[in-house]
Amino acid sequence: MKRAETVGQFEQLVLTAVLALDADAYGVTIHVTVSELAARAVRLGAIYVTLDRLEDKGFVSSWLSDPRPERGGRARRHYRLEPAGRRALRESTETAKRMYESVARSWGTRWKPARQS
Repeated sequence: MKRAETVGQFEQLVLTAVLALDADAYGVTIHVTVSELAARAVRLGAIYVTLDRLEDKGFVSSWLSDPRPERGGRARRHYRLEPAGRRALRESTETAKRMYESVARSWGTRWKPARQS
């Protein structure tokens, strides 16, 4: 079986946001969700560059919605997680889980993950 292409940490955040947002996954909502997941400010441009790269890899697909009803309303580019993206995200989360378990064993019960503020 062919192994899924690996993804970087920021790509993992974007894929997670697309998965979590489902039908509401478009640039601005993805940006907000990634910023929350990362617990830091993220540039909107970085989101779009990453979405383009993930689309080139076949991990996400996109389409334009109908224009919004208000006067001058614009269409939104929505994103969907594709099977290859699901596989890559699953593989990266399984790796992260193994890392977490190893760190927890090494540091013992004194260690607690960093708290989100």
